[in-house]
Amino acid sequence: MRHRVGLHVGDLLEARVERGKITLTPKSILDRRIARSIEDIKEGRAYGPFDSAEEMIRSLRENVRKGVAESKRS
Repeated sequence: MRHRVGLHVGDLLEARVERGKITLTPKSILDRRIARSIEDIKEGRAYGPFDSAEEMIRSLRENVRKGVAESKRS
């Protein structure tokens, strides 16, 4: 059934109950990306929000330095 409707393992589905029936509807690619982004934020894999472009650039530079320092220790 999954192949007939083009679903893949890991695809997100929206579930609704209507008149005693369960309807599953595939979520769009954008919905999947938003879900992954929310997961990244919860897991601390995101930076920001930033009040300015300068603040964002400063954060990027600091994280590059941290990454370089960590790779030298490995």
